[in-house]
Amino acid sequence: MPTIDDEIEALEREVSNTKRNKATEAHIGKLKAKIAKLSAEKEKRITSKGGNAKGFYVKKAGNATVALVGFPSVGKSTLLNQLTGAKSEVGAYHFTTLDVVPGVMLYNHAQIQILDMPGLIKDASRGKGRGREVIAAARSADVILLVDDVFQPDLSVLLRELYNSAIRLNQSPPDVNITTTASGGIIVMPTLPLKKISVDTVKDMVAAYGHINCVVVIREDIDVEQMLDVLAGNRVYIKAVLAINKVDIAKPGMLEAAQAMYPELESVGISAATGYNMDALKQKIYDTIDMIRIYLKPQGQEADMEEPMIVKRGNTVGDVCELIHRDFMNTFRYAMVWGNSAKFPGQKVGMDHVVDDEDILCIIVRRS
Repeated sequence: MPTIDDEIEALEREVSNTKRNKATEAHIGKLKAKIAKLSAEKEKRITSKGGNAKGFYVKKAGNATVALVGFPSVGKSTLLNQLTGAKSEVGAYHFTTLDVVPGVMLYNHAQIQILDMPGLIKDASRGKGRGREVIAAARSADVILLVDDVFQPDLSVLLRELYNSAIRLNQSPPDVNITTTASGGIIVMPTLPLKKISVDTVKDMVAAYGHINCVVVIREDIDVEQMLDVLAGNRVYIKAVLAINKVDIAKPGMLEAAQAMYPELESVGISAATGYNMDALKQKIYDTIDMIRIYLKPQGQEADMEEPMIVKRGNTVGDVCELIHRDFMNTFRYAMVWGNSAKFPGQKVGMDHVVDDEDILCIIVRRS
């Protein structure tokens, strides 16, 4: 009897042997949906058995987490030491870092956790070189900092391993909603013309993944891969920045050539060994996380304009309350806000009010 791996391999072989054109689009989409379903079943079985390898556990700290991801020996440990002052073992040989080493970077009043992780190699997404554990740690980060070597700038293997591990860099989740119904079969309802995928292909993929009765509402011109991401449901969408290392010893034009290979990634040329351009990299990390400053104003007192509270853009008054102290959530009455998010100075708002950069916030709580 064929195993799940056998079935996946057979389907992948059929996909690779099928000529890609408009006529085969639905068939390939259906095959990929079957592969995704089998892969999810395989992962579920591995998880239920507890897996074979010890995972990396790092307690989250600070306002955000940045994972250093790259091949072995590209300078991740040296970069961690430059950014945070943490002590990560450095050596000119592969797999110097055998565990996740955390450090905290202080910048613009923010405390940003930086994780130095073992280098990724080919087939890391299948578990090679402790790849599964490294990728699991990366999936929980707010930003992935790709560390590249200006002398060996090809990141295609690394990016493919991240993609195969359900990590989507600098993308947003497709605007597609699948709602299960009691009957009626599969109904696909696009709200705009679909140019990259047909309604029939969507229907075939949804059916191949195991749905019988549902309504699929599509509000974005997606392709087959994005529809696959929706069906799988385990994708994580993480911002990414590229740090190109060793530019201090590179020949003229090498940095520009490396940057041109990945124009979709915002990049900074650095030297982890000398500390060159660390301030620019710190600013890029800070901007990518998209944090904002909130100045707290105790009731009846002046606001503290010296030490802002750092939160992520999109946070609400409720998020701020939870960060200050959980009791604030239980005793909250209302808040007053001055700044960009307020309709007028001192506006009275509730927990769901979204704060903006440099807002002044006064939280009123019930007295015990």
